[in-house]
Amino acid sequence: MFTGIITDIGKISAVTQEGDLRVRIQTGYDTSGIDMGASIASDGVCLTVVDLGPDWYEVQVSAETVGKTNLSTWVAGKRVNLERALRVGDELGGHIVSGHVDGVAEVISVAEEGDSTRVVLRAPPDLARFIAPKGSVALNGTSLTVNEVSGCDFGINFIPHTKVATTWGDVAVGHAVNLEIDTLARYVARLGEMHST
Repeated sequence: MFTGIITDIGKISAVTQEGDLRVRIQTGYDTSGIDMGASIASDGVCLTVVDLGPDWYEVQVSAETVGKTNLSTWVAGKRVNLERALRVGDELGGHIVSGHVDGVAEVISVAEEGDSTRVVLRAPPDLARFIAPKGSVALNGTSLTVNEVSGCDFGINFIPHTKVATTWGDVAVGHAVNLEIDTLARYVARLGEMHST
C-alpha cells in the first residue's frame, strides 16, 4: 500500500526487453535500505525490485502491466514519481493507494492560473463514473483532489510545491497518465449497484 505522497523523483537509465520489460531507475533513495523483492510505486505502478545498485534499482514489468499503464512510453531519461511502500506507523498524508493502475487518462489542457497550473484530463469512460468533485485520485502515483468533473473530463490544480516535488512540472497536453481511482469510490459504486438490483 502507498499514500500517493511522492518521496523521490527517479530517472529511467535503461529499458530492455527480456521476455518481460526490464527497467533500471536511478534514485535518491538509500538503496542499502531497500530489500530485494521490495515494492516501489513508480509513476503509480507497484513494481517489484529485482536488482539493486548504489543509486539505482531494477524492476521487471509484465506485458499485462505495460498494456494497462503508460509504461510503454518509458524511455531512458524520463523522470518518474517514486514512493516506497507504506510501513506500519507511517503517516497517511494522501489517501490509500494500491499501486494497481486502473487505466490511462489523457491530458487535454494545461493552463497557468496564478502560481498554480490547471490541468484537465480525460478518463476512460468505464472509470469516469468513479471520479467525483472533491474526491481523490492517484495520477502517476500522486494523491490529488479533483476540482470538477464534466462527463469523462476532470480538472486538477497543481500548486507550486507539487510541481517541484513531483514530475507534474513537466506536464503537457497529450501526455498519457496512470490513473488509479479511489478504492472507497469503487466500493461505494459497487454497493450502489448491488442495492439497485
